[in-house]
Amino acid sequence: MIREKGKIFTVTLNPSLDYSVTVDHFRLGYTNRTVSEYMCVGGKGINVSTVFRNMGYDSTALGFVAGFTGQEAVRQLTERGIGNGLIRLEKGLTRINFKLQSVEGTEVNGLGPDIPEEKLEQLMGRLSELAAGDVLFLSGSIPSALPEDTYLRMMERLAEGVMTVVDVSGEGLVKALPLRPFLIKPNHHELSEIFHVTLADRASVIPYARKLQEMGARNVLVSMAGEGAALLAEDGSVYEAPAPEGKLVNGVGAGDSMAAGFMAGWLERQDYRYAFCMGMAAGSATAFTEGLASGEEIRALYRKIEKEGTGGKLV
Repeated sequence: MIREKGKIFTVTLNPSLDYSVTVDHFRLGYTNRTVSEYMCVGGKGINVSTVFRNMGYDSTALGFVAGFTGQEAVRQLTERGIGNGLIRLEKGLTRINFKLQSVEGTEVNGLGPDIPEEKLEQLMGRLSELAAGDVLFLSGSIPSALPEDTYLRMMERLAEGVMTVVDVSGEGLVKALPLRPFLIKPNHHELSEIFHVTLADRASVIPYARKLQEMGARNVLVSMAGEGAALLAEDGSVYEAPAPEGKLVNGVGAGDSMAAGFMAGWLERQDYRYAFCMGMAAGSATAFTEGLASGEEIRALYRKIEKEGTGGKLV
């Protein structure tokens, strides 16, 4: 059953078709043949929409597509039950990211199409239609053809009361902070790069996450892969937790799943500890499975975290 909470939108400026293959005994410089392969629509915002769908929440994907690869991306979105708000470009192709999974996760990511200013303005116009109580995810890198303050410009077009989630690294994140996003979700490597420090444990990230709050973020959720996560909430509370025990199968999309799980938890109860634990469960459930976690997998892991008492320690 799809839940009727606030409307949820995700922006993926440069979506992709991810072509993942496995090759036994890969040899550089020779013709190699795949033993398994699959192609699926990807991109951080689209991952978020997929996890929301799996958890019973509807959402609409915004962004740009082009060419026959864009047509396939839209087809797969529709098949997943995700709303299609993607704007079609007249030139170029939606990029293909090639992932050679059997060779230490080797990837070759495409560039993607150029985005004309009038198409970007069309997206800006759509964002200006969002209303108070809606949730907007701004996820993933900003294409090189667009200015680094693109997310800031988008946030400036929003009505008061739209809850924004910004999940991007570097200057794109820093430039969005003055408009007080509801949530940002850097990982500890991204946090280290912003402040030019080395952060290795949960305690070490807290002072720097607080600096991001001082710069404008309302809530800061820091993911640390196997080390777990920490949350600095707007009400002044600080939570941290180790990662749940499990076998790492696939880290791709774990951070996106964490952000989606946190916001799903917040929409459900408006409780920071619950949202934090749901984020932990969603991120870890994806890391423990092929692809993005199902709603059943996420909620089962949440129940395990609660039973073991390892989630949401108040610092």
